[in-house]
Amino acid sequence: MSTSKKVVVFDYGFGNVRSAERALAHVGADVEITRDYDRAMNADGLLVPGVGAFSACMTGLKEARGDWIVERRLSGGRPVMGICVGMQILFARGIEHGVETEGLDEWPGTVGPLKAPVVPHMGWNTVEAPGDSELFAGLDADSRFYFVHSYAVRDWSLEITNPAMRAPKVTWSTHGERFVAAVENGALWATQFHPEKSGDAGAQLLTNWLNSF
Repeated sequence: MSTSKKVVVFDYGFGNVRSAERALAHVGADVEITRDYDRAMNADGLLVPGVGAFSACMTGLKEARGDWIVERRLSGGRPVMGICVGMQILFARGIEHGVETEGLDEWPGTVGPLKAPVVPHMGWNTVEAPGDSELFAGLDADSRFYFVHSYAVRDWSLEITNPAMRAPKVTWSTHGERFVAAVENGALWATQFHPEKSGDAGAQLLTNWLNSF
């Protein structure tokens, strides 16, 4: 179990906040569900869930000032984790049904329809994590995680050429085509899958996040 860290699950109307709360509490976090600006800013860690359409999630996040909170936490090196659409909105834009919506633009890239014989991609799948991943530390290569999504980022275009900066660690999965399954980038981590629905593997992953700060 992790030592107790204060984590806010940001409640902006577009995420399964209760499942996230239970999963984080299970691995030892002191969890609060809130959209209060000061509490979200001052927590040790901030988790941003997300379900539904990219555009609706962005609208809800902005109405709750979540875009400001994420930006200001990251500018101070304060940990943030996005899950599912909470990960997708961290990219530059999302395109759904031909409608383009600006994301938070923490990473370049476009969230678009997943090209696969069957969508949504729903169920358990393995991932390809970097060997030095902190997020997947202690997990076997055949560990499986629970996905529910029809959209994904298929191209990773952020290259770090400054030797003083660490390149983001990108994890991939495949359903019809390869897509970004997780990213570790300084204080900002995110997963396309749902760790809170991924059993023991998800619990280990959340523990790793808590132990990173």
